[in-house]
Amino acid sequence: RQDGRGPRRGHRRCRCPPSSGGSRLPPSGSAPPQVCGVALVAIGIYAQVALDKALVASTASAAGTPVAILVLGIIIFFISFFGCCGAWKESYCMVTTFAVLLSIIFLVEVAAAIAGYVFKDKVRSVLEDRLWDAMNKYGEDKVLTERVDELQRRFFCCGANNYTDWSSIERFRVNNTVPQSCCRVNSTSSPLCPQGCLQSIEAWMKEKILIVAPVALGIAFFEILGIVFACCLMKGIRSGYEVM
Repeated sequence: RQDGRGPRRGHRRCRCPPSSGGSRLPPSGSAPPQVCGVALVAIGIYAQVALDKALVASTASAAGTPVAILVLGIIIFFISFFGCCGAWKESYCMVTTFAVLLSIIFLVEVAAAIAGYVFKDKVRSVLEDRLWDAMNKYGEDKVLTERVDELQRRFFCCGANNYTDWSSIERFRVNNTVPQSCCRVNSTSSPLCPQGCLQSIEAWMKEKILIVAPVALGIAFFEILGIVFACCLMKGIRSGYEVM
């Protein structure tokens, strides 16, 4: 019997999919990757400035690492907006793409961290070669001469391993001297810096790593959080499609 109090018999009631105000995750779920992007940009700028002051001669790896971190931070920042747009429009395809891209970036970062640990001795070897090259050109190349002097004054060091390294260079071996930058100003004891620059740079890098490592772990946590948010949102969107 048909009346105004209910639907006709034999007809199914139409059910609407759950709205975005229900169990769906809010678009702010992409905020953690945005934080990661900003943090990586900051780390990239910090590393670029710090390495520029520490290295006497830039190498492709030394110059490229801060730039790579900076670019990665910018990429993550824009990917997070892509995920935010997908969450706002409830687009399963966009949210899935966001989760996949963020997962790939996370795996690349893990691989880079492992590679950096495995090849740390290689980095020291390259740094030593560059330092020796700069020392051999001391007095001939104005830029390298200034960088070596700046390095030795900044880290209170002399030579690659110690001050005797300068005796292997002809112009200093003849007179049995070292560059003026090897001497400490207003020193009451020995004015000559006994420590080599390699040891000083290694100690400086370890100090900076202790600062960067907690930030890197925080970035990894937020990236995982962003991936989890995206997966939950994908599940919510798909459930809505199934109800429809």
